[in-house]
Amino acid sequence: MPGTEPGGATRTVIVTVDDDPAVSRAVARDLRRRYGERHRIVRAESGESALGALREMRLRGDRVAVVMADFRMPAMNGIEFLEQAMDVYPAARRVLLTAYADTTAAIDAINVVDLDHYLLKPWDPPEEKLYPVVDELLDTWQASDRRPVPETKVVGHRWSARSSEVRDFLARNQVPYRWYASDEPEGQGLLAAAEEDGLRLPLVITRDGAVLVEPSDQDLAAGAGLATTPSARFYDLVVIGGGPAGLGAAVYGASEGLRTVLAERTATGGQAGRSSRIENYLGFPDGVSGVQLTDRAHRQASRFGAEILTACEVTALEVNGSSRTVRFSDGTAASAHTVILATGVSYRQLDAPGVQELTGRGVFYGSALTEAAGCQGQDVYIVGGANSAGQAAVYLARGTKSVTLLVRGPSLTASMSHYLIQQIEATPGVSVRTGTEVVGAHGTEHLERITLRDTATGQTEPVDAQYLFVFIGAAPRTDWLDGVVRRDGHGFVITGPDLAAAGKLPADWPLDRPPYHLETSVPGVFVAGDARAESAKRVASAVGEGAMAVMLVHRYLERL
Repeated sequence: MPGTEPGGATRTVIVTVDDDPAVSRAVARDLRRRYGERHRIVRAESGESALGALREMRLRGDRVAVVMADFRMPAMNGIEFLEQAMDVYPAARRVLLTAYADTTAAIDAINVVDLDHYLLKPWDPPEEKLYPVVDELLDTWQASDRRPVPETKVVGHRWSARSSEVRDFLARNQVPYRWYASDEPEGQGLLAAAEEDGLRLPLVITRDGAVLVEPSDQDLAAGAGLATTPSARFYDLVVIGGGPAGLGAAVYGASEGLRTVLAERTATGGQAGRSSRIENYLGFPDGVSGVQLTDRAHRQASRFGAEILTACEVTALEVNGSSRTVRFSDGTAASAHTVILATGVSYRQLDAPGVQELTGRGVFYGSALTEAAGCQGQDVYIVGGANSAGQAAVYLARGTKSVTLLVRGPSLTASMSHYLIQQIEATPGVSVRTGTEVVGAHGTEHLERITLRDTATGQTEPVDAQYLFVFIGAAPRTDWLDGVVRRDGHGFVITGPDLAAAGKLPADWPLDRPPYHLETSVPGVFVAGDARAESAKRVASAVGEGAMAVMLVHRYLERL
């Protein structure tokens, strides 16, 4: 049988990508000569077509052992391709084919895409320059845990808000899933197998075959094998929030021997985890996607022993002597000597008629990565003028007909990084409308058009639109802290010296020392990242504050 090894096992795959047809055929020929009997050789002549093939193989459950890509390819170079291929097959070994003049770029790629090897062209004779490298990579892959991951199946309606939320939850928690429309034959077949009539959607079939009908986030997390409740009653440190600040705190806390638990209400990564590409983060000169950065940080924290809880919503913080108790919405609780608040911020809701009713049905808040596939060939609008909106615009421009940024202010310079403004100006299909706001959203089952208003003249204009992505402002998730820690008028938590008035300690401060820099009005409770008043609102600063908060936790514990 084609595609199988002797004995019936599916052959593993070696993928090679080169835009030069002659080189592409030569690489595939040499690989088949040596490995064709036990491995399937798949060749492609562009990064896009190779990614399409990889995604199809992932859905079929094929095992890809090695991916080889030429560095100099138009539209998408080898490094950019390998970076995206990592998200599809993270365990595959990665090789960059390069000319001698490009060896510097190949060396840089070692950090960007965890490159396993780079090969200089030409590789003749292959017995000396190609086969030993591939042999070693195949042995390494064979020794790793490369078992295919069974996929979760989601059946729902394309324009269902909850179906969109389920897909976003699974994607952000990196749970492999496949989407089936409820009105198509495959989706109807799954509904029939689950003995459901399709009136209660979405329907989720977990990897072990369990059927979840209209599942909550807690149901999804449990079905995916994610921890949702604390395993112990008492810790040294509870971290609330799994964005860059929270993950940074968990990594440093656990690595320094603190019994650490991190509680996240949706998925680790926060707003940064939804970024298609972060290009100003130290150490990643070619940028890094929010998914990749989050995944690495999550794995790093887990490796050091931090316990990570998902779909775990915190509802209260209590002070009981030297103990700090965190209560969760499911009735469970965890106590600790110290707490780090890293709850981050959420996008403000767009206050315009029709928007709330169409949220999840064409109107989305920060879901550009999850919804990108449905935007192919569409005219897309993005509301917002900060970095998150700019990153989404550049990312979506790859497959959409057009992308329009709608900005209330007179320009992007006040809120967007200079490098992103340059990228937007250089990206075909992306336009910017300043002095413009959305004042209405219209549609029956899904978004069909929006109404725009010129902020200077007041003139309105209806435009056709099936997708509207909103990235406006930020509100701290701190309402549940009301009456416990001191906050400013916008809800951001006040810390350290800002708690003192005229150089004096707060009247309700119980200790004879002043609050530490990131310490709140409750001793032993610290805050890091965007939820802190006057924070920098950048990924790098959030990670740094998470690490700094742990240093202050140690200082606090030494004086208990």
